[in-house]
Amino acid sequence: MQRLTLAGGIPDALKGSIVALGNFDGFHLGHQAVVGRAIQRGFHERRPAIVATFEPHPVRYFKPDVPPFRLTTLDQREALFGHAGADAMLVFEFGEALRSTTAEDFVTELLAKRIGAAGVVTGDDFTFGKMRAGNVELLQSLGAEHGIAAEAVAPVLLDGIRISSGRIRDALIGGDTGTATRMLTRDFAIEGVVQRGDSRGRELGYPTANMVLGDYQRPKYGIYAVRVTLDDGTEHPGVASLGVRPTFDPPEELLEAHLLNFDGDLYGRRIEVALHAFIREERKFDSIDALVAAMRADEAAARRLLALP
Repeated sequence: MQRLTLAGGIPDALKGSIVALGNFDGFHLGHQAVVGRAIQRGFHERRPAIVATFEPHPVRYFKPDVPPFRLTTLDQREALFGHAGADAMLVFEFGEALRSTTAEDFVTELLAKRIGAAGVVTGDDFTFGKMRAGNVELLQSLGAEHGIAAEAVAPVLLDGIRISSGRIRDALIGGDTGTATRMLTRDFAIEGVVQRGDSRGRELGYPTANMVLGDYQRPKYGIYAVRVTLDDGTEHPGVASLGVRPTFDPPEELLEAHLLNFDGDLYGRRIEVALHAFIREERKFDSIDALVAAMRADEAAARRLLALP
């Protein structure tokens, strides 16, 4: 799996590829249908398959003050595309140059000349180019003139409604991890480097791996049953607090994951915490004893939800 940029150029071995075009934040079922079709075409036509994504997200470019909303980092997307079977990920740097590129130039200059695409697959609502002037119909007509076979994939529905990154964000905000998981086909996961904290968890008998949330969408604050993947590839069940720790002052937003039946130093390591199930909302406790009692109940709930002894 290679990571490509336009500035770095497209290797000759990847010219004539089938390109899946989209932002693909979250890589949910709808995105998987688009990428899967590109990979399928690449297999039958004996061509490589490239997944193109945008970084930063166009929304972040146009509205820099919007609250965090990302469902995946670029590294997570690269791993997901690779697992799906793509040969490479092409990162479009979304800045002034790309924003001002006309729809016609996007097809003729970028897709045809610089990328050398033989085919393009998008969702049926894909738009591109300056002022979002390009749509699927324009992509198909312009593409045909330049030897690019473009097609659009129909939306994927859940409960009769189109799956979208927005629906997943709404589910996470509501603490509905089950619906988010159904649309993502996996638990929503936050990746980051473990930070040194105040060691309160260790003092209470529940040492935690602490992470900042960065640009991720904020799920509902509360306690979750989680699965934690370490940088060595091992997976560990756990229970996590996501929020501002209202019992302690000053409030500090953190994801604090306690790995069950694990004893080791995680400081400085990159881990991924997957939110499997919401247990309860966070709340302020009047005493440390009450907090510890709740933590024990949370651990028991997490063990049940994760089917652990």
